[in-house]
Amino acid sequence: MEQILYRYNPWWEEDFNTDELIEREHLLQKLEKRFHSKHILFVTGLRRIGKTSLLKLFINKLIHEKNINPEHIFFVSLDDYLLQKYAIPEIIDRYRGIQKLKYSEKIYLFLDEVTYKDDFEIQLKNLMDNQNVKIVATSSSASHIRVKKPYLTGRQYTLELLPLTFDEYLKFKNITIQKKDKHLEDKYFNDFLKTGGVPEYVLTGEMEYLKELVDDILYKDIIAYYHLKDEQLIKDFFLLLMERAGKQISINKIASILSISPDTARRYLNIFSNCYIVHLMDRYGKTNERILSPKKIYAADLGIRNIFTGYRDFGSLFENYAFLRFKHLHPKYIYQEKTEIDFILDENLLIETKYHDEEIPKNQKNLLESFKNKPFMIARNEKDIKLALSKVRKVKSEGS
Repeated sequence: MEQILYRYNPWWEEDFNTDELIEREHLLQKLEKRFHSKHILFVTGLRRIGKTSLLKLFINKLIHEKNINPEHIFFVSLDDYLLQKYAIPEIIDRYRGIQKLKYSEKIYLFLDEVTYKDDFEIQLKNLMDNQNVKIVATSSSASHIRVKKPYLTGRQYTLELLPLTFDEYLKFKNITIQKKDKHLEDKYFNDFLKTGGVPEYVLTGEMEYLKELVDDILYKDIIAYYHLKDEQLIKDFFLLLMERAGKQISINKIASILSISPDTARRYLNIFSNCYIVHLMDRYGKTNERILSPKKIYAADLGIRNIFTGYRDFGSLFENYAFLRFKHLHPKYIYQEKTEIDFILDENLLIETKYHDEEIPKNQKNLLESFKNKPFMIARNEKDIKLALSKVRKVKSEGS
């Protein structure tokens, strides 16, 4: 095992740098903000969305900016086949032995894909209770880290990674738009809506990479983990979800198309959502309306959606992107008298997305204006999305 652990932790023997990795600064800031709490930090999100890179960047920060002894920092990927037979505490004991570290000495543990270990919750609890540790762990499935037993109740914080924003996309593509060239911004934004925000795909443009990513999610995170037998059904279910991105989703209709029961369709939908391949949004209203009304569905990444559905509707792609930008504000959609408004953010600001110069119908305008005590705006581009986010932040700060 010792040789494996040295491979995972090159900073034990040599100067460590992450020059080949591109920073996502706001994520590093969020991680740092929570790092000194006593909680376990779970970093979650779609496969290959940058969780491991974020950990490596943060380790680099701890070594070079926080002056933490590299020997006190430990990284391991727990889905490694060679470590399959070892429990987490056994691996940590071996690490402490290699570095001659007492249990009383503080160590920083970065446990990639921690949920590959059975009973990981109690193993992490025991580490917290019996050793001087700070733990950051990752998982590619929300259901895997959802507390099944109360070992970690009140002792964890979750940071979800989403695909690159447009600004991050430009940074990854090494594109700088000068003021004199602002006319190019729309062209780059259209390219972004086609490409999406999976970091490696943005860098390489290799379509096969996205297809392999989807296969990994379908086979490893869904079919294998949940012991599902009908592979073709799962693929068909996924394609239906991609085709319905941005729309209200009818469980009964999907069940009818695929010749499965509504209960099975509902279960599959929750599984896909838990693996971050799609996101679901509730309807705005009273509790019974929210529970009984169909949810709207959005693709986790625009590039993934596009390779299966094509670039058919930039307005729909823009709405999908807006949802991803607003997701942390727990958006809901409004539906009254057969008229829909895309988002209400933080129970306060109403947003209707209309890409570029698309006009807003009279019935939508009337519905927006009927919410007399709530501001509304039309979002037509990235600048409007940023404005909406700043308005919500302003309302929150004034409220506090």
